[in-house]
Amino acid sequence: MVEFKQFIKSILLMVRLPFLRLFSSTFFLSAFFYSIFSSAFWREFNSVLIGRYLYLKRLHEKSENMFLLRRNVHRLEKGLLMRPRRSVFGLKYIEELINVYEGLVSKDIENDLSIKNQLIWAHDVLEKYFSVVGEHTIISKCRDQFEKIDIAYESDEKKVPFNLITKGSPVQYDEFFKLTKNRRSVRWFLPKPVPRKMIDQAILAAVQSPSSCNRLPYEFRVIDDEKMVKEVSTIPMGTKGFADNIPVIIAVVGHLDAFFNERDRHLIYIDASLASMAMVLSFETMGLSTCCLNWPDIPKREKSIKKVLNLERKNRVIMLLAVGWADPEGKVAYSEKKPLDLIRKYN
Repeated sequence: MVEFKQFIKSILLMVRLPFLRLFSSTFFLSAFFYSIFSSAFWREFNSVLIGRYLYLKRLHEKSENMFLLRRNVHRLEKGLLMRPRRSVFGLKYIEELINVYEGLVSKDIENDLSIKNQLIWAHDVLEKYFSVVGEHTIISKCRDQFEKIDIAYESDEKKVPFNLITKGSPVQYDEFFKLTKNRRSVRWFLPKPVPRKMIDQAILAAVQSPSSCNRLPYEFRVIDDEKMVKEVSTIPMGTKGFADNIPVIIAVVGHLDAFFNERDRHLIYIDASLASMAMVLSFETMGLSTCCLNWPDIPKREKSIKKVLNLERKNRVIMLLAVGWADPEGKVAYSEKKPLDLIRKYN
């Protein structure tokens, strides 16, 4: 029976090779293949398109768009710190920024600290921009509009580009390398609750990670309800045998409505992964252990996780992370890594 299955597999491989070679030969044939013969990318197409639609819809309606605010304020920051700094810059997006800033300031956000802090940052950067930028009709119009916007709160220090005083890292390389070596994927946890304060601390460290135009197009969905953890832990692949042992699961979820164009669709994976690694190492410093759970793009599992987490079509799950206190009696894989000469090339 085993030999027969191997024979069938070899026949199917022989049939597939020329078929795939043909359809991979041009962009058009590849698009035709994934339109007719495979639905593997259909969910991504839909998620990217609905994300783009929502972004442009908010732009058209001049409604709340924090992603746009964060992107354009950061673009101004980069213009302010350039050497030499151009006399006039930001003409392509300053009107767009002023409009979304004004719309957000006009909302009643007195109790929303997250938005308030971002608006203070936007105000300080805009104020600095208008104080140094050269004259232009668009800039004059936007400056007049900005000066009429009444922002009722401010910070103790200006949130504008500053000179970085390098005093050396408080963490030395040898200590950091030891931390990365000690980190291992843990699958056996103690039946001990994980304080939410510690989770929040790790997330605060995670969001310090670099993000394209400071958009942070992701969120962390923390699942610590025992019943819900058991339900979610069986959805990803790779948890067989230890799914019932996981105390907390964090779902890293990307927001495709953070982007105006398909060209940026991969940023949810890049930015979220950078943040996730910082979060993993933060947990290590607190004595908590983690395991990054396998998350392949499988329709049935995508549907299940979106239903449980009540996700919209614009959202995509990037990865799942198991978190808890490691059981000292449980083993971890040695996981030998590639040698430096094999994984590194200069120029």
